[in-house]
Amino acid sequence: MMLHIVFLFSLLISTCSNASVQDFCVADLKAQDGPAGYPCKTATTVTADDFAFSGLVEPGNITNIINAAVTPAFVGQFPGVNGLGLSAARLDLGPAGVIPLHTHPGANELLIVKQGHITAGFISSANTVYIKTLKKGELMVFPQGLLHFQITAGKKDAVAFVVFSSANPGLQILDFALFASNFSTPLVAQTTFLDPALVKKLKGVLGGSG
Repeated sequence: MMLHIVFLFSLLISTCSNASVQDFCVADLKAQDGPAGYPCKTATTVTADDFAFSGLVEPGNITNIINAAVTPAFVGQFPGVNGLGLSAARLDLGPAGVIPLHTHPGANELLIVKQGHITAGFISSANTVYIKTLKKGELMVFPQGLLHFQITAGKKDAVAFVVFSSANPGLQILDFALFASNFSTPLVAQTTFLDPALVKKLKGVLGGSG
């Protein structure tokens, strides 16, 4: 029994030691991404620039149907976050701007309002809705995989930054999945209880087919 305990303790020590051998794993974006992330760049090619990102300084282009923009700082844009379990993004919302209902299957999300007012919320798996209007400096969390949204509250632009618990949180926007895809109109109508004419109209707006 004591021998088994010593063996398990030694194995645990070895595992922890191996896990902390490597300080970081800057993504080699020239290689293929996989379930474990990108492979690491060789240490001799890593520079300070790999750990800094300026892509969230400027506002995104909100001239679009949702009057909003999301600028990501995921591993594909910011290779230094590879393997660290976090990433970020910038949200710019004009008046009446909306980030439609969407999910991040791979991460929790923390929203930090920088400017203006944003009404945000999510729907739990029990179909309970949690909504809050946030002002500058306030935060809200969105649990992994749950449908959530952000909209401008008021007549002025709003800006927020979000932090994710994954270097690559994933994204699926509900409206686009239904109406910007080739999901057939009869099936969309049958599975959502929407009128087929309305489905066709929404597909026409968002560029879907079927």
